[in-house]
Amino acid sequence: MSQPSGFESESSAYDISTVNLDDDRYEVTQSVVRNKYAVRDSAGNVVLRGKQKMFKLKEEFPFVTGDDDDAFSVKAGGIMDIAGNYAITDAGTGEEVVVLDEDYSLLAENWTIRDPDTGEALATIRSKNKLFSALRHLVSVANLVPNKYEIFDADGDHVGDIEGKFSLRDAYTVTIDDASDVPKEAVIASACVLDALENQ
Repeated sequence: MSQPSGFESESSAYDISTVNLDDDRYEVTQSVVRNKYAVRDSAGNVVLRGKQKMFKLKEEFPFVTGDDDDAFSVKAGGIMDIAGNYAITDAGTGEEVVVLDEDYSLLAENWTIRDPDTGEALATIRSKNKLFSALRHLVSVANLVPNKYEIFDADGDHVGDIEGKFSLRDAYTVTIDDASDVPKEAVIASACVLDALENQ
C-alpha cells in the first residue's frame, strides 16, 4: 500500500491548487474566431477555459475554471518564441508548477514537461507522425488535418494520447491511461498551447 501513496505525493507536488482534474479523458475545443479553448470532462462539464492574450509581446494563455475563477496561466519565457519554455503558474499560489519545454524541429513537435526548479523531465509529448508534422509547418492546408500526439512519463512509458479530430474548429481528445506520476493539468494546458502555436 505504500507504493500508491508514494505516487500520490509525487504527483501532488505538481497539482494546481485551483483545479481538480481527476478524470482520465478530456475534450479540448477551440473557438471559431480566435485562440480560445474550452476543456470538458467525460461528463461534458466545462472544467477549464483558456484564451491566448492578443497583441502581447510575450504569448500568454490564462485559464479559468468552469466557474470563471482564475486557475492558472501559461506564459512564454521569451519574446516571439518559435521554440522555448512556457511556465505554468498556479493562480492560487503564484508559484510556477511546471515548465513546458518545446523541442522544435521541422521533423517533429516534441514537448517536455519539467520541474521548474530542477529541470527534471516529468513527461514528454511527441507527435505521432513526423512527416505530417513537418508538412503542417510548411504547407498551411495541412493544418486542416488534425495532428496526433503520444504522452510518455519520465521513464519513457506510454501514459496517454492527444488525438485531433476532423472539425471546423480544432478539437482534441486528451486521454490519460496512467497518471500516477504525470501532472494532468500540464498535459491539458499543453494540448491548448500546441494547437495555438501550430495555427500561428
